[in-house]
Amino acid sequence: MGGEYQVIHYHGTPIGGGRVDAARFLAGRHAFISAAYPQDLPVAAEVCQSFALDNGAFTAWKAGGVIDVPAFVAWVEEWCLHPAFDWAIIPDVIDGTSADNDAEIESWIGTAVADYGVPVWHLHEPVERLSSLACTWDRVALGSSGDFATVGSLAWWARMGEAMRAVCDEQGRPTAKLHGLRMLDPAVFSRLPLASADSTNAGRNCLASGRWGSYMPPTAAQRADVIASRIEAHQSAAVWTEGNKQSEFRLEVYDGAL
Repeated sequence: MGGEYQVIHYHGTPIGGGRVDAARFLAGRHAFISAAYPQDLPVAAEVCQSFALDNGAFTAWKAGGVIDVPAFVAWVEEWCLHPAFDWAIIPDVIDGTSADNDAEIESWIGTAVADYGVPVWHLHEPVERLSSLACTWDRVALGSSGDFATVGSLAWWARMGEAMRAVCDEQGRPTAKLHGLRMLDPAVFSRLPLASADSTNAGRNCLASGRWGSYMPPTAAQRADVIASRIEAHQSAAVWTEGNKQSEFRLEVYDGAL
């Protein structure tokens, strides 16, 4: 894979259990806070190394709704000057066209928080759009959608190969930093040159008592910590290598869900 480098592991919230569990789990980590579930942001801002803000489009899309863009912009404006704040996902239309999502970016550029935004390229969109975004923005988020909505599937890997060829130079180095939305699976991010990735795996599965057998850690925070630590033991690839696709392993605790 051409070596490995330090990917930022963003853990999505909410964290199962009580708020004390959330504080204990998030301490010293990186958080990915969705506008759809903002309750853990105050504690994340206090205890995390850093945090990024998600617009909640995936949650809204799954529910058949749309995001409140003005409210999201105001939320980012409230938190963007916090020392631990990293960046925010620009509002996007997950099943929309390139024109739909370019319009969202144009609207974002006119806001007071334009400099803090990260655009999303959706896998069903033309790879030419990804190349264009990577030439304009320092960081681009990759979102699984359409026929490529299932992260890690054969179709998804084939499409990701096309994306990497479009956005990487002849040495396999991305021309912009890449963030993998819902890609914090070692079987995925260890084979891609991602600067960062996120998932809600730890937050969701710390309450799934059936998967732990007879040796379940006693608290939600401890269970979340075990899941996150197994993920954080892996790093992303430094460069894209052709044929660097499906992993020969998957973590038992990972379910690929947001």
